[in-house]
Amino acid sequence: MAYLEQNELEPAAILITHGHSDHIAGNAAVKERYPACPIVVSYGDAPKLTDPDLNLSSAFGVRLYSPPGDVLVAEGDSYGAAGFDLVVREIPGHSTGHVVFIWQSGQPMVVFGGDVLFAGSVGRADLPGGSFEQLASGIWTKLFTLPDDTQVLPGHGPPTTIGQEKRTNPFVGAPAGFHG
Repeated sequence: MAYLEQNELEPAAILITHGHSDHIAGNAAVKERYPACPIVVSYGDAPKLTDPDLNLSSAFGVRLYSPPGDVLVAEGDSYGAAGFDLVVREIPGHSTGHVVFIWQSGQPMVVFGGDVLFAGSVGRADLPGGSFEQLASGIWTKLFTLPDDTQVLPGHGPPTTIGQEKRTNPFVGAPAGFHG
């Protein structure tokens, strides 16, 4: 928020890829400062925002509550904010209602990927509701079909590209047997 204020910017939306506590912890502060800024979350993970057991915060001795979602999205939906039109793709496996937001008109395209695909890794599938099979299938069918120069901005770690991950990712790329 300090960056926004220093640069006299206002957020157009809070895009929530999934409802785990480390991805929603700042929602209340942002909504308090910018009450008109909508929280955008999937139907599948919307309940996690307001439930500390579901968002996994209570397991760490903290009971985190986020304001509820203002806009609920699902597979194939489009969401526009600040001149960006984003396409929603559901990719469960790390979280049951995990989505990614894809800016398809960018050159190159950009994926706001949350905890699905990382540089050299993938999101954990051992959390409640997790499934490596669903995660890998979603990556193969919904991300690896994008152009190789598509930028991936993950929820943790450095950016990467679809092409890089197809060639080198040891969990879902060529080293793991992907031939697409």
